[in-house]
Amino acid sequence: MSITPYDLSTPAFQRGFTVLAKLLDKAEAFAEDKKIKPEILVNARLAPDMLSLAGQIQRMSDTAKGAAARLTGTAAPSFADDETTMADLRARIEKTTAYLASVPEAAFEGAEDRTVVVKTRGGELSSSGKDYLLTFALPNFYFHLTAAYAILRHNGVAVGKLDYLGRA
Repeated sequence: MSITPYDLSTPAFQRGFTVLAKLLDKAEAFAEDKKIKPEILVNARLAPDMLSLAGQIQRMSDTAKGAAARLTGTAAPSFADDETTMADLRARIEKTTAYLASVPEAAFEGAEDRTVVVKTRGGELSSSGKDYLLTFALPNFYFHLTAAYAILRHNGVAVGKLDYLGRA
């Protein structure tokens, strides 16, 4: 059995967004129960210099879209980072997962050997598709999913490890 770049990326990203949507369900229920505006959670952050919940979700989206595009040599859709409500965040998740679903598995053929260039604040990073996926895209995606989980947990939303892992 061989595992392809598609196998390691698209299904993992889609599952991560499914987990995230369930975390948002719990966040909305928490906000309703505590009679707080859900936007308080949307704007919550763990530290002053960290992204808010909205920012974490935007980076998850950008990472997943960017990975699919870079690995297939295509262009990703651009989304404005203007989400301010839970509904906005859910729409971002839906647009991202719809894009991921639109990229055919066959487009990932040869992705492990494709040269991928990522522009960062510190300059350009160039690597093989395999290295990009395993050492940048997946860790970055899960970093932001973990941060989103931690923001909700820190603010009192009753989420635990199995919520993060997603029940299979």
